[in-house]
Amino acid sequence: MNSIALMPAQSASRAFSCAMKGVTRHVRWTVVISIVLIFGSFVSAAVIQMRRDRAHALDQAAFIETRRAQEIASDFSAALDRYAALGAAFANAQPNTETSAALSEAGGPALQNIAVFDGAGRRLFELKHAPKDLLPLGARVLSAITAQRMVLSADGGASIVLGFPQNGRAVIVQLAAHELFPQASMEDDLLAAHGGQILAIGRNWRELPAPDALAPGSAHSEIRALDLPSGRRLIALSPVPRWPVTAGASVEVGDALSAWYGTLPLYFFFILGPAFAGAGLAVVFVREFERRTRPTSAGRLLKAKRSEEAKLLIRLADAERRAAEAQRSKSEFITHMSHELRTPLNAIMGFSEMIEQEMFGKAGHPKYEEYAHDIHEAGQKLHARIDEILEFANLESGKQPIALAPVAASDLVRHAAEEAGGRAFSRKVRLSLSLPDFAQVLADKQALHRALNNLLVNALHHTRDGGMVRVQIRTEDDTFAISVQDNVFGLPAAESPRAGEPFASIERPARETGAGLGIAIAGSLVRRMGGTLNISGKQGEGAAAEIRLRRS
Repeated sequence: MNSIALMPAQSASRAFSCAMKGVTRHVRWTVVISIVLIFGSFVSAAVIQMRRDRAHALDQAAFIETRRAQEIASDFSAALDRYAALGAAFANAQPNTETSAALSEAGGPALQNIAVFDGAGRRLFELKHAPKDLLPLGARVLSAITAQRMVLSADGGASIVLGFPQNGRAVIVQLAAHELFPQASMEDDLLAAHGGQILAIGRNWRELPAPDALAPGSAHSEIRALDLPSGRRLIALSPVPRWPVTAGASVEVGDALSAWYGTLPLYFFFILGPAFAGAGLAVVFVREFERRTRPTSAGRLLKAKRSEEAKLLIRLADAERRAAEAQRSKSEFITHMSHELRTPLNAIMGFSEMIEQEMFGKAGHPKYEEYAHDIHEAGQKLHARIDEILEFANLESGKQPIALAPVAASDLVRHAAEEAGGRAFSRKVRLSLSLPDFAQVLADKQALHRALNNLLVNALHHTRDGGMVRVQIRTEDDTFAISVQDNVFGLPAAESPRAGEPFASIERPARETGAGLGIAIAGSLVRRMGGTLNISGKQGEGAAAEIRLRRS
């Protein structure tokens, strides 16, 4: 039973394995499928992140509008309480000209009128004039005012009317809506009665929302989404304390998502960037694979060619093979010759130093000491030249690793200057440093230190005794420039284009020329770090070597 049940699963597994083997035999199909899968993965990740960021932007807008609605409700509550207090004071005072003038001045431009009615709806007295746009008061309205506070809209929406009971009377206070609802600061806000009837609204509203959309569902603040012909809006509703009024603060969804829309190009880059990069790498991979497998396919074609053509193809294939072997032999030679060349030189320098220092007693004739000194000095120079040649060869073959990281350039320059201080002091050459307190570049610390040492050694070598070498760091946009400048011989006009090339020796008066590899090694190191090395100068005015690297 169990073996029979496992047979379909095993058959499916074999079929899938065979299908995968068939696909992977075709490199191009494998690459295409891999790119599709990678692209789909990035698209899925980007879409998920876009949805999360959009929801976060809407939640943040809802939080901000809720806070604004609560602040508006609190401000309106205080304002309405103030005008209600003025209305109660007018109803309790003896009506006269002085009282009316004082209350009118206290109410400011927002206070349009105050009127007092008895329980039967008869007008007893008013602050300014008879409120014709409110009279006559209906029995339902009068009954509501004598029982509890009430807020109405009058004069075609230009006025807001407060109604409240006071000692068995009904008091109404008429206020200018535009004074209570300044357009500049509340363009997207509104004020509505508990039934949803709009009392005042900002000018950014192009359509009036339905009353049921503004009716409060609870005694607390709430957020709603309104679908209007002009677009979708988020509105936060907050009840005004002690008054049957709801304050609303709103924002268009498009405005709330404006920052999110600004990040959409980044999402497309996140999706398309890896896709194009993967496609490019796939093309390179396929070409390299086909290039490496071409000799095998060429071998199969030889059988179908005539003998002369076959011989020619064989010669071409043999020439290609020998070129590859020559390149490999060159690399192996550079690797092995380092030990083979340095070992005898170490012996020469060691034995000559023993003779020079007379470790086993007097050597005899004074000339032996002189010759031993010359042997030792020549061995040191040869050792240094071989070190430079091997180091340059390793750099050119790309064997020396470079690890870019933020490097404190000012500290590194100070350290290099300290190392060169002994050489400068012995020749009375002054080292002048002009460095900022902090300069951080993107470089390999060991490689940058080696390049600076080479430039300092070169500058000190070609500077007369008592001269000066100036080292400074300058900031230019997104790069740092580290320059090493001497002030003596400079560069002849004919030699300037060759400065920095390997094995380019430039003659200087009374100075021994080297192999021309110090600056070449420095230039190679700087280029591998993504920077540039520029050599400039005029004859008689000194020469300057400038390293430019990116800021980290």
